[in-house]
Formats: sequence, structure tokens, C-alpha cells
Amino acid sequence: MSTQPFGEIWVYLSASPLLGLTVTLLAYQAAHALYQRSGAHPLANPVLVAVAILVGLLQLTATSYETYFAGAQFVHFLLGPATVALAVPLYTQFRRVRSLLLPISAGLLAGSATAIASAVLIARLLDASPATQASLAPKSVTTPIAMGIAERIGGLPSLTAVLVICTGVLGAIAGGKVLSLARVHDPAVRGFALGVAAHGIGTARAFQVSEQTGAFAALAMGLNGLLTALLLPAIAGWLVK
Repeated sequence: MSTQPFGEIWVYLSASPLLGLTVTLLAYQAAHALYQRSGAHPLANPVLVAVAILVGLLQLTATSYETYFAGAQFVHFLLGPATVALAVPLYTQFRRVRSLLLPISAGLLAGSATAIASAVLIARLLDASPATQASLAPKSVTTPIAMGIAERIGGLPSLTAVLVICTGVLGAIAGGKVLSLARVHDPAVRGFALGVAAHGIGTARAFQVSEQTGAFAALAMGLNGLLTALLLPAIAGWLVK
């Protein structure tokens, strides 16, 4: 029996839209297994490792992102139901949320404003272009909202998507350590801070800590997305230069 060259086999497999889905799931499973074997070390964040694996595979096989996403879009579609499902653990923490309404409001406003202003001002000090500044401004908001905001204020949505992922991964890796150094130990406060600063990836990390931490991270992620979508377009004219 003759053996087909690997290249021909890959061409045949890449024609299937389910290849992207299968590769994505296998990459994340491998990344999660590594994360568990590492004792849940922040540097072994499953999202970071899975992205590295997928980028390596796409580069190695010369596969375009469009071809890959034709199958991986099934996972993308599930982001909607997964986000809605975050309301379930949040509902169990409703009494705590209501009792912390004032601190939550103040923390949300401070966190959102700091995330926007620090990104833009640092970029401006480094002589970044206005388009780059606008792309950086919504970096702490979940990807779909951030890309929409960036496009509206003159940024580059594709660049914003990369920056959002980098922000989330960095927040998931270093956020817990920074909060511990700042002597912030309340699960609700830690979760809320992760959600504001590191959106969905930070929220996923928060749920690995505890349900309460995850619930407040989910609340922060949603509220920060809403506030940034309302606030940033209004101030972009004088902030981004």
C-alpha cells in the first residue's frame, strides 16, 4: 500500500471545516493538561499555551487564518451562550452585590478610566500614532466590544483584538500576584479587579479560584464593557491625539 506524502494528506484534511474546531479543542485540552500538571502556575495559562500551539501549527502548515476560522467559528459562536451563562453564578451572589453597590460603582468608574487613560497616555509618550492610541484605548474590554469601539474612534480593530488578548493573558498571569502584593484578599474585590482589568480571560482565571471570585469578575467584565462603550467615544476626541 502506497503512502501519501504528508503535504497531500494535509491538503485533504484542511478542506474540512471541522479541522479548525478539532485542532482548537485538542490544543486547549493539551494546554489545560499542562496547566494542571504545573500546579495551576499562572505562566502556564491555558489560553496563552493554546494560542501558542495554534499559531505554531498554522505557521508550520502554512494555513491561513481564514481557513482555520472556517471551523473554529463554532467555538466562537459558543462565546455568546457562555457569556449569558455567567449570570447563573452571579445570581447566587446577588445579595453581596447589592450590599457592595457603592464600592462597585466607584471601582468600576476608577478602573475603566484608569485602563483607558493609562494606555493612551503611555502610547502618546512613546510617540504612537493616533490610530495606535485609539486601538489601545479599549484594551481592557472583551474583544467584540473593543473592536467595535476601536473602529468607531478611528482605531484598527485587528490591532485592538491582539492587544485585548495580550491584556487578558497578562492580567490572568500577573493579576493575582499583584493583588496579593497590594494586600487585597477579599474574593469579591479580587474578582472585580480581574474582570475590569482583564475581561474574559481574567474572568476565566477568577472562576478557577472560586465561584464568588468568578461571579464578581463576570459582573465587572460586563459593566466595564458597557461603561467603556458609552464613555470612550465621548472623550476620544480630546484624549486621542
